[in-house]
Amino acid sequence: MIQQKYFIAIIPPQPILSTIENLKKTISETYQIKGALRSPAHITLHMPFYWQEENEQQLIDSLQLFRFKDELTIHLDSFSCFQPRVVFINIEVDESLRELQKKLVNHVKINLQLFNQADDLRGFHPHVTIAFRDLKKPVFYKLWEEFKDKTFNETFTCQSFFLLKHINQRWEPFKEFNFHSDVNP
Repeated sequence: MIQQKYFIAIIPPQPILSTIENLKKTISETYQIKGALRSPAHITLHMPFYWQEENEQQLIDSLQLFRFKDELTIHLDSFSCFQPRVVFINIEVDESLRELQKKLVNHVKINLQLFNQADDLRGFHPHVTIAFRDLKKPVFYKLWEEFKDKTFNETFTCQSFFLLKHINQRWEPFKEFNFHSDVNP
C-alpha cells in the first residue's frame, strides 16, 4: 500500500497564475530560494494529507459530490507575511470563501474521515505564498522590506477547486472539481 500526499486548493486562472508564477521565479533568482516553486500559486482549502494511492478513485468520487454555490469572487490584495518565514499575497476574505473552506473541510471529514485539518488551531487565513520554507530570517527581512509597501491587486471569479498531488518532489494539479456539477473540465 502506497501512501500519497494530496491537498485541496483554489488555483487562480490565467493570466493571474502566470503573473504570480513569474513573481515567484524572480524572487527565487534574486534571493536563491526555491520552496515556493514546488507548487503552483494557490489558496489552500485543506492542508496536505496522506491517502492510499490505490483508493484514489474514492477520494476523487467524494470530491465530485461536493457542492457549493455557483461561484465566488476572490480579491488578491497587496502583500503580507508570517514573520519571519513566509511572504504572501493577501486575500481579502469574505464570508463566501470562509463558507467554502468550512464546508469542504466538513465534507472530507464526514465522507473521507480526514481529520488533520480539524487539528489546525491557526484557523483559516487564505493567502498565496510567494516565498517560504527555505526562506531564512536574514533573507526574509530583506525580501519583506522589498515587498511590504508594494501593491498587488487582482480579482477573479472562482467556480472550482483542485486536488493537488505530490509527484516527483513537486505539487501538481491532479484533478479539478466544479462547485456545482459532476462534469469536470
